[in-house]
Amino acid sequence: MESLLKLENVSIAFGGLKAIDDVSCCIKKNQVFGLIGPNGAGKTTMFNIITANYKPTCGKISFLGKDISKYKPNSIVNLGIARTFQNIRLFASMSVLENVLIGLHNSAHYSFFEATFRFGRFFKEERKIKKEAIEFLEYLGLGDKIYQNANALSYGNSRKVEIARALATKPKLLLLDEPAAGMNPKETEELGELIIKMQKDFGLSILLIEHDMPFVNKLCSEVLVLDYGKKLFSGKPQDAINHPEVIAAYLGDYYAKS
Repeated sequence: MESLLKLENVSIAFGGLKAIDDVSCCIKKNQVFGLIGPNGAGKTTMFNIITANYKPTCGKISFLGKDISKYKPNSIVNLGIARTFQNIRLFASMSVLENVLIGLHNSAHYSFFEATFRFGRFFKEERKIKKEAIEFLEYLGLGDKIYQNANALSYGNSRKVEIARALATKPKLLLLDEPAAGMNPKETEELGELIIKMQKDFGLSILLIEHDMPFVNKLCSEVLVLDYGKKLFSGKPQDAINHPEVIAAYLGDYYAKS
């Protein structure tokens, strides 16, 4: 499969502490890739580097063959990388629809002048992006909650709205930060099925941070295991769960619960 995102010898230091230390990996087109490891391993830091919220101290990040190491966050989104967050970030006082419309604001083809005085292309474009936002919500099973306030949603539905907002940016690569955290087994199973469906329907590559190893094993063709910011293992999830160093650093609790 063709490479989509490539990290080459990426490091980042905060003061004297290396949060990511010389990490390389490659995510291919149409792949679901897992980023796993114990708390504090550097997983979310890696997401922040990829989305340009942090600048790497050294190393190179390429997306579709283009060096994006010095891009700004808005340019990363426009290029085709979107993310969700470990702690859901919705605008609680806004409706579900309004939250998703935020993800579509770059799709509206009208000028600042047309938006200010509401003429020309403004109303046509607003109708178009509203229709698209509703379609994303209906796809995720939220068609009956479009006009609800985001703060009235269940945890699982809040997570879906966040995913809908990310999808609305029309990404090529979707980063999901612990999407199953806090969900019950039924919700987790449904989410796994939804991720597989999204990956196929939208031709997405997905980079997934998750602690639920059965969930990871079901979805991911490859994983990268981090520990204290260093790459501990890279390969198939089935091999990771049998790797002595991965077991010692991370999976002891997983085997204790099995």
